[in-house]
Amino acid sequence: MAPKESSAELKAKGNKYFASHEWLNAIDSYTKAIEMYDQDPSYYCNRAQANIKLEQYGYAIADAAKAIELDKGYAKAYYRRAVANTAILNSRAAVKDFKAVVSLEPSNKDAKLKLAECEKIVKRVEFLRAIEVGDPPSAFEGLDIDAMVVDPSYDGAKLGKDMTQEFIDDTISRFKNGKKLHRKYVYQIIAAVRKILYDEPTMVEMEVQKGHQLTVCGDTHGQFFDLMELFRLNGFPTESHYYLFNGDFVDRGSWSTEIALLLYAYKWLHPKAFFLNRGNHETDDMNRVYGFEGECKAKYSERVFKLFSESFSALPLATLIGKKFFTLHGGLFSDDKISLDDVRKLNRHQQRQPGQQGLMMEMLWTDPQPMPGRGPSKRGVGLQFGPDVTKRFCEANGLEAVIRSHEVRMEGYEVEHDGHCITVFSAPRYCDSTENKGAYINIGPKHKLEFHKFDAVPHPDIKPMAYAQSSLMSMM
Repeated sequence: MAPKESSAELKAKGNKYFASHEWLNAIDSYTKAIEMYDQDPSYYCNRAQANIKLEQYGYAIADAAKAIELDKGYAKAYYRRAVANTAILNSRAAVKDFKAVVSLEPSNKDAKLKLAECEKIVKRVEFLRAIEVGDPPSAFEGLDIDAMVVDPSYDGAKLGKDMTQEFIDDTISRFKNGKKLHRKYVYQIIAAVRKILYDEPTMVEMEVQKGHQLTVCGDTHGQFFDLMELFRLNGFPTESHYYLFNGDFVDRGSWSTEIALLLYAYKWLHPKAFFLNRGNHETDDMNRVYGFEGECKAKYSERVFKLFSESFSALPLATLIGKKFFTLHGGLFSDDKISLDDVRKLNRHQQRQPGQQGLMMEMLWTDPQPMPGRGPSKRGVGLQFGPDVTKRFCEANGLEAVIRSHEVRMEGYEVEHDGHCITVFSAPRYCDSTENKGAYINIGPKHKLEFHKFDAVPHPDIKPMAYAQSSLMSMM
């Protein structure tokens, strides 16, 4: 069989994998098709779409660009490059590509709608930059929580000056039944936890005491009912069962306020036994696009989002477990000279948002790669680091491994870089479209890692990204 015909069969195989949400296998088939015959733009375009599903937006942009190089009139390739650029908040580039689609297909109503939405995003970003002030006043300023009255008709548990297990149990029950907390209690929880977080170091250093256990969880992304399944299987947080949530509590899933409020409630109840690291989605620009801001406004108010935003900026960036496991959301650094001491010294309070470069951005955004050295990011943001980089960092800082999250893993976790880099992801069937398991890691006083996997559970019929500001994001 001729290479062109064989490659077409591989493309068809990739399409079947894509239809069954097996993104990695789809990419593998498209890649083999390209290796056999590299002049068909549809192979690159299809692989771009699979890369979008895996949030590998940098790779998607490169694939779409290659498809366009092969066929300047390929509207679908411009469309997919626009979607990928939208995902990494590069809206100006996306507008340019959506315009190309509309020019090529003047009757394409969907492209016209997406162009209009993308232009709105650009205008909003420009507006926010125009009104931005260097040191904005605190969202807590003028917030008189004590003066707020809880209406007698409120049917939930009452919250006094301190968090209680009774209140948490009632909160879980309310959230399972689609109910909200009273706004006074929402304000109380965020205010109390913001203060606790602000006073913690940038890198929290903790030990697992005898008779205790620590569970490390990865991204939960607003998948509240899956978090409940994790707790059902593994036990709820207590003073002797520590938990560390390694960022990306919110966005994408449509119960992000429920997860954020519950995790904060536990942090208030167990401040020395419940730990939270910041993820790249505990940031303003991501929250505005991926749903959390819209969800806060829909369920509570714009002020609640601003309070959460301020509290997110207080979150620690890393946790050092037993001096052996450096745990952070993204990964390692662009410079081998960076050490744990540099992380300790980083004043995160001087920089509320991570920006486009620097230590904070790298801690929230970078990813491992199988090749040695460092490379450009498959996401289009940050960079990638190889096994040699991880080995040098661990040796220089006396570590056994780096534990990170930030990426879907089909089995819920993956051990890479000769055991020195561990990824854990706790949102099974991510966004209702990726057939992955969730996972968590249990660590006892002897620092042995125990990996556990779990499956997604049913949830009410509310789609992911239900509160996103634009229908563009539903395509991610």
